[in-house]
Amino acid sequence: MYKGWFVGNFLPSVCLTQDFEIAVKHYHVGDYEKPHTHKIATEITVIIEGEAEMKKEKYKKGDIVTIFPGEETDFYALTNVTTVVVKYPSVKDDKYLSEE
Repeated sequence: MYKGWFVGNFLPSVCLTQDFEIAVKHYHVGDYEKPHTHKIATEITVIIEGEAEMKKEKYKKGDIVTIFPGEETDFYALTNVTTVVVKYPSVKDDKYLSEE
C-alpha cells in the first residue's frame, strides 16, 4: 500500500472503490505535510495516538477533524502520531498544494 492508503480508487488497493478512501498513517515527531485543499473530497482525520497540529489548532488522541472541500489544512506531528483518515469520494488528483 502507498503511504498508508489501502481502500479507494487507486492501485494498490484491497478494495477498489470510487466511493471513499481509507488510510492508517504513522508520523514521527516533526513530520510535516504542506498546506493543501481538495476541490471535491471531504477528509476526516481521527487521531488514534499522539498529538498533531492542523489548521493552526492542536489535536490529541480521540479528536476528529473534518476538512471540507475548499478548506485548507496542513499537518504537523507534535509527537509520534497515528491517524485513520477517511476521504470521500475517492477522486484521483484531487489534492492541490497551496502556495505559501
